[in-house]
Amino acid sequence: MITVEIWSDVVCPWCYIGKRRFERALESFPGEVTTVWRSFQLDPEAPAHEDRPLVESFAARKGLSESQVRAMFAQVTEVAAGEGLAYDFDRVRAANTLDAHRLLHFARAFGAQGELKERLLRAYFTEGEQVGDLEVLARLAGEVGLDAAQARTALESGAYADGVHEDFRTAREFGITSVPFFVFDRRFAVSGAQPVEVFTRALEAAAAEASTVDATDADGRACDDDSCAV
Repeated sequence: MITVEIWSDVVCPWCYIGKRRFERALESFPGEVTTVWRSFQLDPEAPAHEDRPLVESFAARKGLSESQVRAMFAQVTEVAAGEGLAYDFDRVRAANTLDAHRLLHFARAFGAQGELKERLLRAYFTEGEQVGDLEVLARLAGEVGLDAAQARTALESGAYADGVHEDFRTAREFGITSVPFFVFDRRFAVSGAQPVEVFTRALEAAAAEASTVDATDADGRACDDDSCAV
């Protein structure tokens, strides 16, 4: 059994792309793999949600023109399309993701973390949902088979915050400054939305109980607060 822990944020475009590439590697890997989604916030100071389009709010926060931001978004949208993902940045609204990360810990307790992670990413990047809104989060939890009322109660109570902050602390200990960041059996890591073949080699190395993986010449894009949309 291989355990892969993935630090990522719900509002990280390269995290969604990296997720798809990792999943493609899993499709052809014969071994058993457990995936655990770990919490990371690109912008802990972000408001719970914004009504302005992300293009406008991101340009204002980064001191860029809207045309510059649209060019950045167009590039990542094209890459995402190559992975079968339909990004629509005209609909995206910025949000603080702390509550979404708490909900992911809630979902893990019921064996539905992977399903909820996928639903949150699609809701944010494709559907323009406010993933910082508790009502929206509870509804999305219900859509993947969780009890929406129970999810709302957990969110309102502040539950699962300790687990989220433990993920943050572990990320700092590991020196993680950008996401996605994949840790294989706590032996080695792969940073960024690497090509599928890099994830395949990483899985094979983990199965062989190696301590490193060869990612020579790989170009894995990642997000930090200064490099991509949050």
